[in-house]
Amino acid sequence: MRIKKLQQLLKESGKDAIIIKNRENKKYFGSLGGSGIYLVVTPSSQVQFFDGRYRQEIKDLTEGFENFEVPQGSYLPKMFSWLNQQNIKNLAIEPNGLSIQEYCQFSEGYKVEIWSSQIQELRAIKSAEEIQLIRNACLMTDEIFAELLPEIKVGMCENELGALIHYLSLKKGAAAMAFDPIVASGPRSALPHGRPTRRAFETGDFITIDFGIVLDDYQSDMTRTITLGEPSQELKTIYQVVKEAQQAAADFIRAGVTGQEVDAVARKIITEAGYGEYFSHGLGHGIGMGGDVPILNPKSQMILKENMVMSVEPGIYLPGLGGVRIEDDVVIQNGIGVALNQTTKDLVSIGECYV
Repeated sequence: MRIKKLQQLLKESGKDAIIIKNRENKKYFGSLGGSGIYLVVTPSSQVQFFDGRYRQEIKDLTEGFENFEVPQGSYLPKMFSWLNQQNIKNLAIEPNGLSIQEYCQFSEGYKVEIWSSQIQELRAIKSAEEIQLIRNACLMTDEIFAELLPEIKVGMCENELGALIHYLSLKKGAAAMAFDPIVASGPRSALPHGRPTRRAFETGDFITIDFGIVLDDYQSDMTRTITLGEPSQELKTIYQVVKEAQQAAADFIRAGVTGQEVDAVARKIITEAGYGEYFSHGLGHGIGMGGDVPILNPKSQMILKENMVMSVEPGIYLPGLGGVRIEDDVVIQNGIGVALNQTTKDLVSIGECYV
């Protein structure tokens, strides 16, 4: 049971309790993700403080918790009272859950330590069930992408394609998008996080499409760059460089190497091709419920382990011309990396005049 691992971590660290407010962490430990819910875990108990909006959901959707309903907006006084009754003095908190004001209030009455990585590292090792859920999300993402391709035409606008990604994702059964989709075309494909605009696709454009879905609480994340008709020679060149770098890094992933070492594989290929300065971000990040590790970048010393899941997404972005990014989600199983996305990484050329 996930929460038992957290309780063991508390025992080993000498902490009396941890306050969990981050949405993904609450859901990971079996609580609800709503903003009006605080999860308090001690070495021997797990307690939800919630307001009346969640009364029925707490009853129907969670189990194994002690529950306290409090007036909306008055969570902390009730929590302080409970903590004092339990003689709790040493608290752990997350770095991305409580507000600064809440942190200050806790710090006035308790010895507080910010756990910056402990929960992330606990969540990084995925169970067989979690891996299957991520695999399912990746499969649906492949299917959505395949349905998108016939709809993309010269004259179509980026934001129309963005809306279609939303529509097809929800139609196929996704609960939500994992993030706002990226659709960046022509010179705008040189923007790593280019959100859709009213720009219309033109012949010769590269179009970068980066999206992920949420399915049964777990996410996918895939990027493909396609072309409308014949692109310029330099765009074709950087596409092949990125494709080689992405595949080499994915093939290198294995238990025992660091995130830095994986990043270096892709970065070396791109740099030796003369485009190092145009690869402006880390190679990848953890995949799960959101906010996961490991991180793959030039500084990451995290050692990759069995059943970790991560994205691998190198890119080259040439200002004024365009860019390329290719991304798969990769799981470590039996010691080696296995790609979860099946969509081709060959350069796909599509598009007729939009009517």
